[in-house]
Amino acid sequence: MSTITTQDGVEIFFKDWGPKDAQPIMFHHGWPLSSDDWDAQMLFFLSKGYRVVAHDRRGHGRSAQVDFGHDMAHYAADAAAVAEHLDLRNAIHIGHSTGGGEVAAYVARHGQPQGRVAKAVLVSAVPPIMLKTEAYPNGLPIEVFDGLRSALAANRAQFFRDLPAGPFYGFNRPGVETIDGVVDNWWRQGMMGSALAHYQGIKAFSETDQTDDLKAITVPTLVLHGEDDQIVPYKNAGVLQAEILPNATLKTYPGFSHGMLTVNADVLNADLLAFIQA
Repeated sequence: MSTITTQDGVEIFFKDWGPKDAQPIMFHHGWPLSSDDWDAQMLFFLSKGYRVVAHDRRGHGRSAQVDFGHDMAHYAADAAAVAEHLDLRNAIHIGHSTGGGEVAAYVARHGQPQGRVAKAVLVSAVPPIMLKTEAYPNGLPIEVFDGLRSALAANRAQFFRDLPAGPFYGFNRPGVETIDGVVDNWWRQGMMGSALAHYQGIKAFSETDQTDDLKAITVPTLVLHGEDDQIVPYKNAGVLQAEILPNATLKTYPGFSHGMLTVNADVLNADLLAFIQA
């Protein structure tokens, strides 16, 4: 397997496909998944001649199941370690959900200062913050995230079946047919990772205020969000991101779910390609 070891001793798995002299696109996955969640995008952009890169976040997928560093700062530093190891330049960074927070932190704190980033994309992403705070009174109450922690601790395997079979892909909506393979693949990816990383990651994706990260990003940034996102409500995330980012374009999709990159890959891939080529 292709791996690197970070400065704090964590082995990170990554994929690196395509011509090494082509423009790189680096994908950052959501909680509690792995780089495999980007299959539809990596194959698509590989076919268009790009170099495509994705890694498994620490504690997720095939990366080391360590008991430390499950926070947005370490996530960003790990992404930076991969980008620096591969010497990715003029790169597009695309993040989904928690991976969108990782992209915001990486671009603001590492990639942009190093001159490695051309553009960024935040898809169904968690910034500026999911939790209800004084600054963001329309956020979700802490009880929502306490409920996620309780469900994970009680029966992670069942929780990781119920979430994709229900709100994640909108399969709980009337008239929407459940795609069993999509649910099974979500469960497979989740169960590959560490229960501890997933448990601690809930705090990382819900309580990290990334307002300053968003303000610092000056590269062109595309914000994509489904209007029927039941996991990260678009008015509390995508709309706010577009208001805070200095150089943002917002596109929302009526009826699309949090998992739109998978179940609506044809639409999303076309829009991603148009932004990258613009």
